[in-house]
Amino acid sequence: MLGLVLTAGGARGAYQAGVLKRMGEIPAFRNRPSPFAIVAGASAGAINGTTIAALSGNFHESTQMLARLWGRLTVADVFRPDLLSIGVNGARLLVDMALGGMIGGGRVNALLDASPLRRFLEASLPFEGIADGIKKGHLYAIAITATSYHSGKSFIFIQGREGHPLWMKSRRVTMPVTLTVDHVCASASIPIVFSPVLLRSNLGNVFLGDGGLRLTTPFSPAIRLGATRVFGIGIRSQRAADALSRAEQFAGESDGTGLGIVRPPLSQICGVFLNAIFLDHLDTDLDHLQRMNELIDVHGPTPAGVKEPMRRVIPMVVHPSEDLAMVAKRLAHRMPRVVRYMMDGLGTPNAESADLMSYLLFDSMYTRTLIDIGYRDASARVDEIETFLRDGESACALAS
Repeated sequence: MLGLVLTAGGARGAYQAGVLKRMGEIPAFRNRPSPFAIVAGASAGAINGTTIAALSGNFHESTQMLARLWGRLTVADVFRPDLLSIGVNGARLLVDMALGGMIGGGRVNALLDASPLRRFLEASLPFEGIADGIKKGHLYAIAITATSYHSGKSFIFIQGREGHPLWMKSRRVTMPVTLTVDHVCASASIPIVFSPVLLRSNLGNVFLGDGGLRLTTPFSPAIRLGATRVFGIGIRSQRAADALSRAEQFAGESDGTGLGIVRPPLSQICGVFLNAIFLDHLDTDLDHLQRMNELIDVHGPTPAGVKEPMRRVIPMVVHPSEDLAMVAKRLAHRMPRVVRYMMDGLGTPNAESADLMSYLLFDSMYTRTLIDIGYRDASARVDEIETFLRDGESACALAS
């Protein structure tokens, strides 16, 4: 089975929509069910994955809808950018920090009020389509990951065909559910920036946050559900990452002082923190998957009867050709003034490290730009992508 793996963060999820939009236009997949029987998503990838799964009966329609959703997005659809909301929250934070030791703290659990996001997703995502896709055989399962703020475990919520796999690990818990907007909101709740989401389950009530926090192996849910091929969409430009590494290595050489890099402001530290959650895991897990495939090629598959047998899984990943942080830097003026003022208080990062803005700039001009970049990147590899998807479908047909 073909698996789609979407692990993104914040506004950068629009890039995934652009890649998928171009894939949906491949003639072999127009007006046909989605080629992806398994969908695994976390963070903004949970939003994108839910859309693909809910409209699995028509891949072209689902990808077009996803691009429209991101293309019309505004900051007010995601969080409250008004002065009153941010001012009241800031005042509470000041009270907590200044007087919390005397009167008790805990009045603030997030920097921004993301209550509009729930209303936006509830109106935009056709959750009832997931069960319909499973019933008609277009979809085997969808898995959405969120992180518990109590135990620190990853909760993987799965809606799928009867008898789909479930597993329990020391830091991962799977639960069969009927997915709702609460599951998606929890998975997409960026830590510190957005509030935790309360979810009631048969294991009790738990506050959950962004699924990328502890998801160090993003391919794992799709593979454990049975995927033999996995298609992932990254949101980090490898070329930009390499350029930053070179700049850091040789920063002091141009001026002869050895002090070429200045002390990073808090905004830059927050950006690196979010990068560690959203950007690094996919590439690390891809390296791990490729090493496992090499090991299986040499020694053969795990013998039958082993508790967790290994099998060869073929991956493909598309990455941005441009630095999305630089795109956000050029469009930073589109952020509402009061939010921009608050972010300026965290300091101005160097242009190449302006990652925080790239996660929070929920503006249609920015998201449409990311959609266009994703569309172009997929177009540049469209023959390779089509071959990968076709081979996956052929393998499924032979297996059945």
